[in-house]
Amino acid sequence: MTENAALYFVDRHIAEGRGAKTAFREADGDMRSLTYAELAEQSGQFAGALVRHGVRREERVAMIVRDQLEFPVAFWGSIKAGAIPVPLNTLLSASVYEAILNDSRASILLVSAQLWETVKPALEGNRFLRTVVVIGDAPDGTESYEAFVRDADVMDTVEAHGDELAFWLYSSGSTGTPKGVRHIHSSLKATADTFGTQVMGIREDDIVFSVAKMFFAYGLGNAVSFPLAMGATTVIFGGRPTPESVLDIMAEQKPTIFCGVPTLYAALVAEQGKRDTKPEHSIRLCASAGEALPRDIGLRWEALWGAEIVDGVGSTEMLHIFLSNRPGDVAYGTSGIAVPGYEVRLVDEHDEDVAEDDVGELLVRGPSSADGYWNKRDKSQSTFQGHWTRTGDKYERTKEGRYVYCGRTDDMFKVSGIWVSPFEVEQALVEFPSILEAAVVARADDKDLVKPAAFIVLNEGETIDPDALKEHVKAKIGMWKYPRWVTVVDDLPKTATGKIQRFKLRENEDAI
Repeated sequence: MTENAALYFVDRHIAEGRGAKTAFREADGDMRSLTYAELAEQSGQFAGALVRHGVRREERVAMIVRDQLEFPVAFWGSIKAGAIPVPLNTLLSASVYEAILNDSRASILLVSAQLWETVKPALEGNRFLRTVVVIGDAPDGTESYEAFVRDADVMDTVEAHGDELAFWLYSSGSTGTPKGVRHIHSSLKATADTFGTQVMGIREDDIVFSVAKMFFAYGLGNAVSFPLAMGATTVIFGGRPTPESVLDIMAEQKPTIFCGVPTLYAALVAEQGKRDTKPEHSIRLCASAGEALPRDIGLRWEALWGAEIVDGVGSTEMLHIFLSNRPGDVAYGTSGIAVPGYEVRLVDEHDEDVAEDDVGELLVRGPSSADGYWNKRDKSQSTFQGHWTRTGDKYERTKEGRYVYCGRTDDMFKVSGIWVSPFEVEQALVEFPSILEAAVVARADDKDLVKPAAFIVLNEGETIDPDALKEHVKAKIGMWKYPRWVTVVDDLPKTATGKIQRFKLRENEDAI
């Protein structure tokens, strides 16, 4: 019996009578929609187009695609063909895309036209791409999405084992080097059966709206696999989720489940506070992940919306949330308890279990653990240890058995739910002409959300324009990674061997 994930998430709905039901609908642009029958046919046609273009099983199909109908079509179509879809962050810079495309050796690239100017420089000298497909107006040297799939046969879903590789996601590492995280077919259903069904309780009549984009592991579950598992409907928004746009979508599209990140929850609470009215919505339950949700924001949200936020923690390596609060049993300021089907441990530096209320590194085991990293054997061996996966997160367990986030085991931190490497930001900073050295640490803003803070040493006689420096970092490595605070110092504290002592910088509040 084949265990190709596309059979469960896409094809079975036709036999079960949901063909005419809307699977996805866009909340922007032309407001397009896609029924379950259209998803099955178009994903089969995309699979046929891949085969027609010579794509073989396990070849990578890179996707730099906004949240739009073509995303689920291409994702499931690639899986139907036995190829490996590799959704990539749509906010990266050309240099990072170049590194990932070369690392993955993708033979096909699918890119949204709105992202083309950023992606184009990354393709120069690429030896692996045979075809670049552009969704929208296709520039010279590329093929339009419409032409790519036109008249292609609707391909039957290939047989696949549950333990066979299905897709990759790229996660940045402590050195800033992206890591290809390889996931198998059965992991998608495992996360849907555990967090999606047993914690969130998603139903067939739900309308799900996730502002976390589909290229995230978190967003992929929220917007793609969980709703499809239950035969529900997903609202797609390809634009930037500002408080105004999100509130408009809540009022117009009437989602019943909302999935966000703490930064946005804080912004929505602030915006609604300015309006001094109750929000117009149909939401019955919310989810949050990506970083710890501040207690105050959770309480203020629930007072305004009348809907709980189920805050939890997950990872790209585990595909989705494995530690979470529960509907009806939410303790804001904690990450709750293990999701059914998962086990967690807190260990010290010797991998011994820590005592109650002591801080330890969080280890997790469960059915959705990744198959490992691509081309990173040492990192795979240190992260995936038997059945256990090291998260790199520090936690403590309360007397009630709940887990409270304490920080990272290294200097990594998350901004708007996305990991940021201080090293990567520092490298971008020192490329600015007037900067000699730089160090980056995490700092909480006035809403208790973590953002980068930079400490810089200038070349002699130089001055700095902080705004120009921030724009430089945005252009180099990503819109969310720029330092919110910039402090000029005479020198950086270092060890005898020259390593920067970041802990000495975290107390410095003198920023410009």
